[in-house]
Amino acid sequence: MTLSDLAYPSLVYIHLFLFVMWLGGDVGVFLAGQHFRKRQLYTLDQRIVLLKLLVLIDMTPRTAWALMVPVSLSVVSLGGFWAVPGAVLVGAWIVGLAWLWLVWDAHFHDMTPRAARNRRIEFWLKNVITVGYLGLGAVSLVTGAPLAGKWLAAKALLFGLIFVAAIMIDVAFKPVGPQLGRLLKEGSSDETEVPLRRTMDRTRVWVFIVYALLIVTSYLGAVKPF
Repeated sequence: MTLSDLAYPSLVYIHLFLFVMWLGGDVGVFLAGQHFRKRQLYTLDQRIVLLKLLVLIDMTPRTAWALMVPVSLSVVSLGGFWAVPGAVLVGAWIVGLAWLWLVWDAHFHDMTPRAARNRRIEFWLKNVITVGYLGLGAVSLVTGAPLAGKWLAAKALLFGLIFVAAIMIDVAFKPVGPQLGRLLKEGSSDETEVPLRRTMDRTRVWVFIVYALLIVTSYLGAVKPF
């Protein structure tokens, strides 16, 4: 088997590996978050350690999310499902790697103006990509082009919806920073814990939506039912 013969199945494997990283990492984040909520079971110091672990685990799905964009388009191109324009494919890899750098650079410089700048850029970048995937999926479902397979068009549309839900996780989770700061400053009480718990509950709704969409999207890719 030549290198060219290995290219497509290797990319499919990487695509599946990123899916496992994304969903598996998200489950780890969810479980750490569930234990953080148990203030009767853990001390505040123990819960802060759990929160730090949650943030670190969260880098796994964030890494997979950034790389999924160029990898998925490469799979579509090499698989012959769509003759992706070369400029689009190159641009996808540039954007994906730039997005990956923003994610990790913000992580390493957390709580600094540099991290805040990176996250603002990342936010708008994700919005643009969201519109792209939603448009690609919707147009392809209606017209049959550029993605001829309805399963693939539906997958592109659902991927765009995953972006929407994942963006909403970050939006819903944003109040946690000030609320956690108040918790650390004032200590554990109903006044500091209840608002934080409420924010985490709202965020969990979007987390469950991401899980459901990821499962349906992966099913479409594996089974190709229509």
